[in-house]
Amino acid sequence: MPTRRAIAALGLLGCLILGSAAAQTPPAAAAPLHPWQVPPPRLSAEAYFTNLKDGDRIETPYLLKFGLSGGWGLAPIAQAGQGKSGHHHLLVNRDLPLDFKKALPFNDQYIHFGKGQMETVLTLPPGEYTLRMLLADQQHLPHFVFSKPAKITVTRKSATDPATLQKKGLEIGLDAPAARPPIRVRFHASLLNVAQMAQKLADTGHFRLTVSPESGNGAPAVMDFIDGQTEVWLAPPAGRYTLKLEMLDNLDGRSARAEPVTARLEVR
Repeated sequence: MPTRRAIAALGLLGCLILGSAAAQTPPAAAAPLHPWQVPPPRLSAEAYFTNLKDGDRIETPYLLKFGLSGGWGLAPIAQAGQGKSGHHHLLVNRDLPLDFKKALPFNDQYIHFGKGQMETVLTLPPGEYTLRMLLADQQHLPHFVFSKPAKITVTRKSATDPATLQKKGLEIGLDAPAARPPIRVRFHASLLNVAQMAQKLADTGHFRLTVSPESGNGAPAVMDFIDGQTEVWLAPPAGRYTLKLEMLDNLDGRSARAEPVTARLEVR
């Protein structure tokens, strides 16, 4: 009969063996990319403005839109995101923080978009401003993912109702309707929140892009961006294509959260 000490030793040995096996188990493989998906030409990631550039003169209210590159995705703060993820912040007349291990403050110069938003309405009074985007995690600790500063001038503040500038829906952004690969396709959601599907958050969705050859030759390429990504770089064969952008609900992965939109692309 084994002694109690021997039994305990055997139990400890079994735990060590199981723990070692678990540690050596490789992580689940990521979903394979479609062959037309390619890495971005610039390896560094950045948050950026999609409809504002340095030196612009604008009137407010102004609908400001932003994007995210480098394979990073949006993850609302309601639940921790996985991998390369975070949420947008708009810095108004503020430099990047000196300490990236310190949470960003909450005030009019650090505007948080913790629900996974991709736009905001600026209501700044006339004057000169420096704007910058910065990505941060669930604890509002900054990532090294940010935009170049955009120095702008607000020339006047109009009587436009800010609420009229936003309408629920999707947009496809192309740098040009005809181009040589690699070609960037940007996704945008207005009055819709983007999140990782794994977060399983109500009232959020993720993008799906379908690229269909107009010649009818070849099957459409369907790409799901379940990690909250808001752009993709493509290198399909030369030809004409129809792009369809959808947003699918993150709770069931099937329900549409908005009407799909389409765009045409010529690959040279």
